[in-house]
Amino acid sequence: MVMLDILSNALIQIKNAEIVGKKQAVIWPVNKLTYYTLRVLQRYGYVGEIEYIDDGKGGKYIVQLLGKINDIGPIRPRYPVKYREIVQWEQKFLPARQIGILIISTSQGVMSHIEAKERKIGGVLLAYVY
Repeated sequence: MVMLDILSNALIQIKNAEIVGKKQAVIWPVNKLTYYTLRVLQRYGYVGEIEYIDDGKGGKYIVQLLGKINDIGPIRPRYPVKYREIVQWEQKFLPARQIGILIISTSQGVMSHIEAKERKIGGVLLAYVY
């Protein structure tokens, strides 16, 4: 199986595990972008503990699921957004105001759209979750 986008694969694995009702999801293969995205999800309470297991083949993460994710997915293509355009993308991908987050890769790291608006910086859209 050819995996073109590791982040998309990880988000779909989390979504499928949530739908089935599992308590944890095993995510592999992994990279740094996946880790930082999982940290943002953890900071906002969508996932629990994140454990890295080095299996000699690139590693894997075991993510504890809390059952709080209704929908999660990648944003493809990864659109570049300016600070003032974040609200438009928020309306496009999230169901309502104050519900869910967009995950954005900025020059200051991976963060939610809320943090990006506070810091007044733009970036590249990676994913949405609510």
